[in-house]
Formats: sequence, C-alpha cells, structure tokens
Amino acid sequence: MAAFSYCQSVQYLRVSSKTHILFSRGRDTQKKTNALVLASTNKSDNNLPLHSKVRKLLDSIKWDDKGLAVAIAQNVDTGAILMQGFVNRDALATIISSRKATFYSRSRSTLWTKGKTSKNFINVHDIFLDCDRDSVIYLGKPDGPTCHTGLETCYYTSVSDLLREEADELCRTMEENEDKSHTASEMTDVLYHAMVLLALKDVKAKDVLEVLRKKFSVRH
Repeated sequence: MAAFSYCQSVQYLRVSSKTHILFSRGRDTQKKTNALVLASTNKSDNNLPLHSKVRKLLDSIKWDDKGLAVAIAQNVDTGAILMQGFVNRDALATIISSRKATFYSRSRSTLWTKGKTSKNFINVHDIFLDCDRDSVIYLGKPDGPTCHTGLETCYYTSVSDLLREEADELCRTMEENEDKSHTASEMTDVLYHAMVLLALKDVKAKDVLEVLRKKFSVRH
C-alpha cells in the first residue's frame, strides 16, 4: 500500500507502511507551489522523480476492463458518505494535483470535478485505497451541499422510505387497474425491500412465517 502527502515545495519520498494518500499543508517562505510526497514501503522509490511516483501508484490500482475504479467521497469531519462515482487514471491524477474531488463520467466519457458548476467543491484531505486496491475513498471537506437536490449527501433515502414508496406503487397498480405483470413487478420490489429491512433488524424469514401461520391457522 502507499500514502501520498501534499506539502509545499517539498519533493522527497518518505518510507511508510500507511495505506492511504494523505494531503497536508506546509509553508515555505520562498516557494508556494504544491508538491506531492509519496509514502511507500519501498526505499528504492526515494530516487524516483515525482511523476514516476504518481505513475507507480496509478499502475498499482486494479482498474476494471474499462479502466475504472469505484470512488466514494466521505465527509472528513462527520463521516457521512457524500456520493459515489467512478475514477480512471486521469481523474485520480487530477485529484492529486488539484485536491478537488474529480470523477469520470461514464455517460459523457469525460472527467468532471464536483462543484465546478455549483462551486460546492469537495476539498480532498486523504485518499484511501482498499486492501484489494480496486476502490477508492476520498476523505474531504465539502464547501456546500453535495447532492443536486440541495442536501448534504446523496444518500438520504432509507430502506424504510423505499419500502413505503414501493408499497404505495403496489397499491396504485390496484387502484388504477393495471395489468398483472405490473402488479407482480411492484410486489417483487416490495418483497425485496421488506427482506432488506428484515435483515437490517436481524429478523429471520422463518420467524415471520411462524407469526403468519399463527395468525391465519384454522382453529377447530
């Protein structure tokens, strides 16, 4: 694993066993350009030029067949998951240089920086790679709401909210006399989200069936 640190006008390689890319600020009264410090377990990396250190990290990531990896942005102060997207080599290299959360748009086939239009940037402090090196977490401080709805995070809908929504849609198929296939489809969604909710509450399906049998058993 590797770790990155941002310092001002510092270009050297530190030996470390850390598993993340850390951004920090330093001061130099004569130079004020940001430079990257790569922490690695390989001492021979000390002699590598800066661009080679970045390339070595990018080469170590297990990109998928489209050259992408999952990236999650998390609030460094609250721990809230802000959003999820995808990154490629160029996106991650851009983050390292700009310290702004940048993703790869699969629909537009281009890079995009969160906040470029809204000015609600996510200022990246740390970048963590998982143990398999195929996903990334950005720890950052958002300048404003992350979600386009104006909420702090894109993850604001709970399982219970989804279950209520799906149950309502199931009822509408009956109220609007829709065909059986649509009703079956909506019922599938209800059952799925109900099972997710049961799992979250650690309730077993057999316990539900037992209650069902007791409620509707024929009494002699």
